Amino acid sequence: MSRHPAVKWAQRSDKLFITVELPDAKNVKLKLEPEGKFFFSAIAGADNVPYEVDLDLFDKINVDESKTSTTSRSIVYLVKKAEDKWWSRLIKQEGVRPVFLKVDWDKWVDEDEEDTKPGTDMDFGDIDFSKLNMGGGPSDFDADVPEGDDDSDTEEEEVKEEEDSAHNEPKAAVPPSTEPEAKA
Repeated sequence: MSRHPAVKWAQRSDKLFITVELPDAKNVKLKLEPEGKFFFSAIAGADNVPYEVDLDLFDKINVDESKTSTTSRSIVYLVKKAEDKWWSRLIKQEGVRPVFLKVDWDKWVDEDEEDTKPGTDMDFGDIDFSKLNMGGGPSDFDADVPEGDDDSDTEEEEVKEEEDSAHNEPKAAVPPSTEPEAKA
């Protein structure tokens, strides 16, 4: 009896990314059919365990423009859709998806974000980032303060607080209320 390898998928309007995660796969066989049939088989591991995936894809595909890439850890299929449109799911079967099938969030792009490149819609207005000292180097915040001057305002703040408290009469302390607060 064959096992199911972990399968991840992602889509664009014109293609699917199907990644079969099977380290050191041997005798890899793939069969794609235009009506949307995806069949994968291979053996892996020291015991040459057979693995197999048989999926009925949601819609038709273009077998001639589909490609494959094999690494030591996985097999990635770039499957060209017959029509440029978003599919509501990967397989025709509705309901509970197979447990070995997962979304590939590393490759996933939402339908409304497909045409935008990251960062192109960011508007920072009139911010001059060169004045924010974000270069990652040593800080130069005190470059305009002559050496020996202390730019601390703590002494001035303490004198100001003492003057304010001398002009104001002491206020009676209000005991805390025992009634619950009303929430708006």
